[in-house]
Amino acid sequence: MNKQKIITRTILLVSFVSFFNDIASEMLYPIMPVYLGSIGFSVLLIGILEGLAEATAGLSKGYFGNLSDKTGRRLPFVQFGYMLSAISKPMMVIFTFPLWIFAARSTDKLGKGIRTSARDAMLSDETTAEHKGKVFGFHRAFDTLGASIGHFLALIFLYFYPQHYKFLFLIAFAPGLCSIALTFFIKEKKKVKLMPDNKVKVGFFDYLSYWKKSIKTYKYLVIGLLAFTFFNSSDAFLLLALKANSMSDTQMIGVYIFYNLIYALASLPLGILADKIGLRKTMIIGFTLFAIVYLSMGFATAWWQYAVIFFLYGLYAASTEGVSKALISNISIKEETATAIGFYTSLASIFALLASSIGGLLFFYNPALMFVFSGTGVVLVVMYFILLKLNRN
Repeated sequence: MNKQKIITRTILLVSFVSFFNDIASEMLYPIMPVYLGSIGFSVLLIGILEGLAEATAGLSKGYFGNLSDKTGRRLPFVQFGYMLSAISKPMMVIFTFPLWIFAARSTDKLGKGIRTSARDAMLSDETTAEHKGKVFGFHRAFDTLGASIGHFLALIFLYFYPQHYKFLFLIAFAPGLCSIALTFFIKEKKKVKLMPDNKVKVGFFDYLSYWKKSIKTYKYLVIGLLAFTFFNSSDAFLLLALKANSMSDTQMIGVYIFYNLIYALASLPLGILADKIGLRKTMIIGFTLFAIVYLSMGFATAWWQYAVIFFLYGLYAASTEGVSKALISNISIKEETATAIGFYTSLASIFALLASSIGGLLFFYNPALMFVFSGTGVVLVVMYFILLKLNRN
């Protein structure tokens, strides 16, 4: 593949689709709990809502990834997934009774579940093993830059119009529409179907059987990644730690924007580095940074310490998120890439729920204990990956 063609038209369009979608989604991320509280949701009900929504996304990633491989199609899943996420924004303010809000949040997360595996497989189909780090890093850069802009727009809006949460949901619909429109300019490559159209019958949990047929290298990789997920609690605890040290809401969102900007700016350079030194080595560096961040977070008190910590946290995210999917796609059969990614991301959602539940209990007892628990656990994960040998890594 020519150097000029590493970033193809499809990769560029998919990246811009993610860019606009994340502007829409992340405009609402900082205010979602506050908005839900303003319409009568208790903390318990918010927790149940978000847990069910995340479970919907997680389980559906495996099913729709499997379906994408069986039908040999990627684009319809990408288009429909982004459409559902876009329309969920205005749905959140049309009515405010609990069942409707549950439906709206589930629609958003279902959209994510439908598109994610097919989209990542589409990115993988567009390149070769030698350039996976660059391609996934390029996509993550656009995705995360959109998140940073979304947070910044929310910050500006709420500064001038405090507590006007409903109008912000309607504004977020605009970039969501842009993401949908761009999907119709993507041209899908013809793929070999794993089964004829009249025989495509995929059970919801059929993707779980992929574990039996997958190669040992894939299993060892997924075991390590899931172990990391188990110790990786929600970013919300990092933000709560900032609040506990007397940061205002504006300062807290500002720190989160800083983290996302570092994440966005470092994703492509670290993706290029991963292609040069190896995906596994880059991921190990990222996990090591995570351990340093969490082992330091429980004891930080000064603003400059938080600045260093969130700078390193941005580097961790940039060197792991895209790289892990690149690794999975490299060791999977091309026609089963979406299933391989879907299997992992589906189980990762369940492990993430466990991680945040345990993290919440530890944080309630002693925040420093939670950070030490996570940091120490990831040190063990780093040792596992140092000892692990992966083909084509």
